[in-house]
Amino acid sequence: MPKLKTHKATAKRFKLTGTGKLVRTKGEKRHLRRNRSKRSKRESWKMFLVETPGEVKRVKRLLPYLQKKG
Repeated sequence: MPKLKTHKATAKRFKLTGTGKLVRTKGEKRHLRRNRSKRSKRESWKMFLVETPGEVKRVKRLLPYLQKKG
């Protein structure tokens, strides 16, 4: 059985928490931020939980060797 390839773009965007939950960051952080509120700019740096079962399944298929840090 050959090794499975990791989808590198997905690997850079998603992480597993210590309890095994899948989290991601939000986009739109780099430029054209003048018109956004301070609150939305601050919130964009947080990690968000991926809750939809279909999305979790798709990400885990793209990242066959995804493991918890530590």
